[in-house]
Amino acid sequence: MLTKKLTDIDGIAAPLPIENLDTDQIMPKQFLRIIDKAGLSEGLLYDLRFDAEGEPRPDCVLNQAAYRGARILIGGSNFGCGSSREHAVWGLQQFGFDAVIAPSFAEIFYSNAMNNRLLLVQLEREAVDILLHDATAQPDARLHIDIEQQTVTAATGRVFTFPLGARHKQMVIEGMDTIDLTLASLHDIEAFERAHFQRHSWAAVL
Repeated sequence: MLTKKLTDIDGIAAPLPIENLDTDQIMPKQFLRIIDKAGLSEGLLYDLRFDAEGEPRPDCVLNQAAYRGARILIGGSNFGCGSSREHAVWGLQQFGFDAVIAPSFAEIFYSNAMNNRLLLVQLEREAVDILLHDATAQPDARLHIDIEQQTVTAATGRVFTFPLGARHKQMVIEGMDTIDLTLASLHDIEAFERAHFQRHSWAAVL
């Protein structure tokens, strides 16, 4: 089945300036008992969103009407640290987020996110602080992320650029995982194998 290209993301941004937000907080352990990806939006940041009685915390940005339907989350540095649970990525996506902007990301979380088409945008601290301020001061302000040009455009018109490796860029835009990337190079792989065994015919019988 063909996947629609994702070249840009436009939407409201929810500010969540928490440093070292780990995957245990993003997706608590009690929501890891299922064997598929269903229903993880309920568990996303559960202890931040709900109190001990299960009632929504009104001070949590994700419970506020102004940020309902936000497609972009703006976080603090070292976002996604902790255990390597992929459920954290799935929960963010099921909740409606297509991208996370932060000064830095944990390495394993970064790979998990990109492999699942959750775009992670790393910007300088100053740029993130500006976007956090704008999102807090004007909740209905929209951000525009151009994945091909690797830019974030604020509602004020200010533009920030972000790094994105060619492989991860292709994966996000085309909706590919690592297996898809390998299969896309199948012709080259087979050509290499033929040339290799022609040069080293003895290896073909091992």
